[in-house]
Amino acid sequence: MKIFEAIRKDHDIQRHLLNVLVDTSGDHVRRRDVFKKLKHELLIHEDGEERHFYKPLISNDMMQEHARHGIAEHHEIDELVEKLEETDMDSSAWLKYAKDLKHKVEHHLEDEEHTFFQLAGKVLSEDQKNSLATSYNNYINEVRNHSVEEVLSTK
Repeated sequence: MKIFEAIRKDHDIQRHLLNVLVDTSGDHVRRRDVFKKLKHELLIHEDGEERHFYKPLISNDMMQEHARHGIAEHHEIDELVEKLEETDMDSSAWLKYAKDLKHKVEHHLEDEEHTFFQLAGKVLSEDQKNSLATSYNNYINEVRNHSVEEVLSTK
């Protein structure tokens, strides 16, 4: 497996959770559960991606701007997650922020899959693509069962 497939697999999880989230309503157990799972998936994915995909590419002249842009988008996603945490789940504002988050994350995933992956594919060797996938998957599997607080403590 190459790094692109490993990351795309997690992108599909995020897309699914976002679709489910914006279909929920009110301060309901399902909304809370889906939001908690999405928040966790976004956190471990962005941390793994920055460590095991962006970091090896950021020193490459062709990739530096793209990697920095991806990291900046991660921060924007984090800010939207914080807005959701600070907003009453029963309010109409919460659903608006959830839809904003869905839009931002989907835009980010499309950017990566249709631009960043193609450029990175030209820069990375086949061995690098495979070894980055291994290190990324090992990291994700290691932290997937940890709480958000535990993952944040390793950043």
